[in-house]
Amino acid sequence: MIYDILKMGDARLLRVAEPVREFNTAELSELIADMFETMTAANGAGLAAPQIGVNLQLVIFGFKNNQRYPDAPTVPETVLLNPVLTPLSQEMDAAWEGCLSVPGMRGLVPRWSKLRYEGVNQFGERISREVDGFHARVVQHECDHLNGILYPMRINDLSQFGYTEVLFPELDPNQDD
Repeated sequence: MIYDILKMGDARLLRVAEPVREFNTAELSELIADMFETMTAANGAGLAAPQIGVNLQLVIFGFKNNQRYPDAPTVPETVLLNPVLTPLSQEMDAAWEGCLSVPGMRGLVPRWSKLRYEGVNQFGERISREVDGFHARVVQHECDHLNGILYPMRINDLSQFGYTEVLFPELDPNQDD
């Protein structure tokens, strides 16, 4: 099932999500499958449960190729529940981000350049990875949704925030953000 993705302005996107307490259930498996279907249909790099109105600490992300981020390296398909992020250096990188909940726009967002993310998968099995670059950016972006944070809230200079078609006219105008 493909869900409608909530848009910025919907109060449900500003909630702090509840931890997932039950793992390896049919309901959780169905939700995750639907989230991957929704993310793929929207050409997303990731999706957080709050973006479809489900107030749980659940994010999915990963792709081989993504038309919204054509120069991005592959990110492994991941299901991450109850995540904890730990920066591994003080170094920050600024890069352009978009969001399925903020369609048609992009902004220059600073993020930790290297971090460890920990949590569990849908079966309750522990996940711990050290990542950098675009992978680290995607994880931070999706996990922000679990704390009611949308990427425009992280932009330091609003002159670096605008409509994708204006900022990047070379991109395909028919692609969704």
